[in-house]
Amino acid sequence: MITTAHIAQYLNEILDIANIPDYPNALNGLQLANQRDVTKIAAAVDFSSQTIAGAIDAGADLMIVHHGMFWGGLQRLQGPAYARLKMLIENNVGVYASHLPLDRHSVYGNNVLLASELGILPTGEFAKYKTISIGVRGEGEIQTTELYERASLLARTNGGTARTTPISTRQVTRSWAICTGGGASTETLREAAEIGIDTLIVGEGAHHTAIEANELGITVIYAGHYATETLGVRAISAHIGERYGLPWTFIEAPTGL
Repeated sequence: MITTAHIAQYLNEILDIANIPDYPNALNGLQLANQRDVTKIAAAVDFSSQTIAGAIDAGADLMIVHHGMFWGGLQRLQGPAYARLKMLIENNVGVYASHLPLDRHSVYGNNVLLASELGILPTGEFAKYKTISIGVRGEGEIQTTELYERASLLARTNGGTARTTPISTRQVTRSWAICTGGGASTETLREAAEIGIDTLIVGEGAHHTAIEANELGITVIYAGHYATETLGVRAISAHIGERYGLPWTFIEAPTGL
């Protein structure tokens, strides 16, 4: 039998959470302990009433999520917040969260796995944040429409719809970059322009990013925040399952975004 604390310590080490800066509300690591050994893991992109109920129905003792319990910031323990905590404690379910450490991991990370899904090979880093880079980039000729079609398949499979800034059916991508989740921003677009990226693949971005991308001559493929971040929690949970001989399941809760 294996404890939640043991699994959490191993995850802390392989994800290097102590050395990776993140947003304060990410609170990477074990966010809620439990009082029994782990017999099954439930992976989910988001911490929500829906994913908690799915984990409980699946008989899981530990949730591994990308966006954790405190993502929305401080709030009183009443209403839905109280109900979520009550469900977890009554069913003895622990919660482990990893945000940027999971986004950028070289094996189990959302960005490197999205590149693999799209059939492209990373050769460098992208999307600077403080002392780290979150995303990946690479080179190699591929039809931009083909990249978009592959991204669209991923989005549809996960309950979403891909979008793109205008592209020509004859346009060829020669230098690309990936930043999953909310990866389109003024900062990532300007970084892309500085290093000669012609196609940027992200989860989502604000309306103004499409305008700025057009001004910079960059095509942006918005493959869905949720869809592009299903990859990491699946991969790390599969790894934990294999390492410790534990069954695991993915709790689907698409947002459509």
